[in-house]
Amino acid sequence: MKLLIKITALLIIFVVLLNIIAELQVITFAYNAKPVKSDAIIVLGCAVYGKNPSPFFKERLNEAIKLYKEGLGKYIIVSGGKGPGEDISEAEAGNEYLLKNGIPDNTILKDDKSYSTLQNLENSKKIMNEKSLKTAIIVSNKFHLKRASIIAKEAGINASYSGVFVKRYFYEEVYGFLREAPALLYMYLKNIANL
Repeated sequence: MKLLIKITALLIIFVVLLNIIAELQVITFAYNAKPVKSDAIIVLGCAVYGKNPSPFFKERLNEAIKLYKEGLGKYIIVSGGKGPGEDISEAEAGNEYLLKNGIPDNTILKDDKSYSTLQNLENSKKIMNEKSLKTAIIVSNKFHLKRASIIAKEAGINASYSGVFVKRYFYEEVYGFLREAPALLYMYLKNIANL
């Protein structure tokens, strides 16, 4: 019985340590990521309230607008399908928001068929291939960037990253950072299992 307790305790300690290591990777990547001049700016999809981008999505779009106006990308790819409770797709809501904020129509590319980060990036890569775009800046919330970087690499996207942190939703952002550690571990374990 004592041996079982010791093994259980060691296993718990091991899992906690793995989570701490993963959390450090999430935080380090988030705050060291720097956008590099690229062919495209990919805005990862996020919730839409009716027809309006959610606060997180709006901040991602604002970051893309800033990067575009600084000359860091020629095109903006907005991605995301139509989820439950959304009147239009995330890509369409992003497109409308960008147009309202002075981004030319011919520089906005849409993927409105994706329902996950993996699909966002795979579909964005197809769009990049169609337009002969070689590099991209991927925009998301800071907590999401490390996992997005692994998925982007798997999708074959040569990318740099730019993250947002929505201060007025501080607790939701902190929760996002905490949630990403186990999600990252799960991804690592899945990749190991697929070797």
